[in-house]
Amino acid sequence: MNWDIIQGKWTQLKGSIQEKWGELTNDDLDRLDGNKDQLSGKLQEKYGWTKAEADREIDDYFQDK
Repeated sequence: MNWDIIQGKWTQLKGSIQEKWGELTNDDLDRLDGNKDQLSGKLQEKYGWTKAEADREIDDYFQDK
């Protein structure tokens, strides 16, 4: 999916994102506001992933959204 569309649907997607990555809080998601780079950084911080791992997780998850 196009990231511009994801940003536009961010409010609707926050619940499912939190289900997928439970370490992310509502406050985290509010601050990220659909920014892919910030989401990647937050996943790296919370899960100890590399940038490549976080980006792959994001791409895999949003592929069908």
